[in-house]
Amino acid sequence: LQGGESFFRKALAAMETIYLSKNPTAKAILELVRSVEDDRICYDHLAFRTFGVDKHGIDSMAKFFLDYGYVQREELRFPAKKLKAFWFSPPDIISSDAGTGVYGPLPRIFISELLVDQMSPETQNIIRKYTELSGNGESYAAMASALGSLMWNKPSYSEFQRLARESEYAAWTLVNGYTLNHVTISTHRLKSQLRTIGNLNQFIEENGFKLNSEGGVLKVSPDGHLLQSSTVADSSPFQFSDGITESVPCSYIEFAERLVLPQFKDLPENKVEEFHRRDGFEVGNADKIFESTSKDQLTRKVA
Repeated sequence: LQGGESFFRKALAAMETIYLSKNPTAKAILELVRSVEDDRICYDHLAFRTFGVDKHGIDSMAKFFLDYGYVQREELRFPAKKLKAFWFSPPDIISSDAGTGVYGPLPRIFISELLVDQMSPETQNIIRKYTELSGNGESYAAMASALGSLMWNKPSYSEFQRLARESEYAAWTLVNGYTLNHVTISTHRLKSQLRTIGNLNQFIEENGFKLNSEGGVLKVSPDGHLLQSSTVADSSPFQFSDGITESVPCSYIEFAERLVLPQFKDLPENKVEEFHRRDGFEVGNADKIFESTSKDQLTRKVA
């Protein structure tokens, strides 16, 4: 890790604190999973959303992680949603073996951006209006996430509605800014029976929480080695600049199980390390996970 590990982890902890304060479902599920056999939580990845315009895109958030030794990896494209993303692998840290959460093994980072130039002129104008109001805000994206603060002024409700009609991702980012979009529990690193994602999904639903059903509750990569699921986002009241207060989607929590790669299938379980498992991300899975903040999922009735 380049730079001070203590500072870096405290910055992640500040991002996590804001996230948990706004998302009671995530906080409750983390406590619930920890309560089973006093388990330790390891994060698979942390995810952020950005506006790809006026230097406010992926690079604005990535700089903080790159400065501390993260490495940019593959690009992912989502043409229908007009998004792109990169994921970043963490530096090796020996001292993280016993910690939990942001003080455990350093998570991967997943940062996406809206391809603003591909949006309608009206949507582009609204987004550019607010990114321009941020001044040099793009230099402080990570700070905004740690503070839980927008880098621009609050928008009007009509502007939020206009963006939501074209891109729910855009509307989410306008009111949530660069706050942590979600954390992901690494299920295979759990010690209890919840280490299998199917068991964890059942446990979550039995405790009254709603899972994202887009494409099926369990999202499986084509190679069958990356399994993911997520809750539906919480909502909270937001006071817009014109005095209107309405409920808007916040964040959610994700779960990921990375299976052992075929070439390592004969390794004894106690010899399997993280690098023996499926790495990276999958466009098909991630595309469905994005729907965790969609209106369709938030308003879906549970059978």
